[in-house]
Amino acid sequence: MKMTHELKTGGDRGYLRIATEEAFATAEQMDAILRLVKEGRADKGTVSLWGFYGTSPSERTTFIRERLLDLGPLRIAAMDDAGIDKTVLALTSPGVQSLFDLDEAKGIARRANDHLKAACEAYPDRFVGMTAICPQDPEWSAEELRRGKEELGFAGVQVNSHTHGHYLDEEQFDPILRACADMDIPLYIHPQGPPDNMIGGMVEAGLEGAVFGFAMETSYHAMRLLTTGVFDRYPGLQLALGHGCEGLPFWIDRLNYMFNAGVRSQRYERLKPLRHPLHYYLRNNLWGTTSGLPSPASIRLMMDVMGEDRVMYAMDYPYQYVPDEVRLLDNMDMSDAQKRKFFQTNAETLFKL
Repeated sequence: MKMTHELKTGGDRGYLRIATEEAFATAEQMDAILRLVKEGRADKGTVSLWGFYGTSPSERTTFIRERLLDLGPLRIAAMDDAGIDKTVLALTSPGVQSLFDLDEAKGIARRANDHLKAACEAYPDRFVGMTAICPQDPEWSAEELRRGKEELGFAGVQVNSHTHGHYLDEEQFDPILRACADMDIPLYIHPQGPPDNMIGGMVEAGLEGAVFGFAMETSYHAMRLLTTGVFDRYPGLQLALGHGCEGLPFWIDRLNYMFNAGVRSQRYERLKPLRHPLHYYLRNNLWGTTSGLPSPASIRLMMDVMGEDRVMYAMDYPYQYVPDEVRLLDNMDMSDAQKRKFFQTNAETLFKL
């Protein structure tokens, strides 16, 4: 069956469409990352990703570079053409997390936040902002989170997975998790390329990026948080993961069984009993978006495992911009009430829109 219905904004199908993982960049961010690549100081994942997206003359990469830098009419037109009412915007991966100069990284993140705030003021009914931080300086990041929420009116924070091979469950990053929990700021962990000590032969195999490496590395990050008691320490902390919740709903039974076997074995110093099965945290602390995964079968699985109140629509613009995917999901075999939660009200709940 060919899907031909017109994609309109305004809720003509009984719901607004809110896209919850959409990227933008600033010129100085891109310049700083490309300088690291040129100097040979970037990790292999960054070299592969930005060495391509930052310089390739191909039609796809030219489109992506142009659209990342646009927070105006081009993006609004693309949203209109795809029937997207609102978009939740975050500084594109790897944010400033690949940079080494702390003052430079913090300056780029802060100016990106100010730039995004201006765009949200220009299009208040269309754009929602997430704060960019510099995890290399956790205390500064906690303060920027406060500014993002209280002064800029942003709805969450995006962390682009590892920071020079380090993960948010490590003690030095606790000020970031504590700030998110204390201020009720949703934490969105977005992928970047695996760190050098993990990437192995993925670049040579063509598998280090969104095709596979992103999901592997980001699901590993999420599992580190899940299995080390972060959500027992901060039971109100809310974590969003894209790309089908990075596969965790599909794996959860095996993850839970083997985690508990690992705890009983006492082989691992870090693994201690948790207050709940891992399934509990998926239904109470995690949210999954469908960025890059417009699959009705996957969405039904996510809803079955996580609950229909925790699964949200995302497009992954401008990296994946296919309006026909919106038509596919409009026509999913589920109730109108479930579709309204999926496209609109779950995002409104998490981001307090």
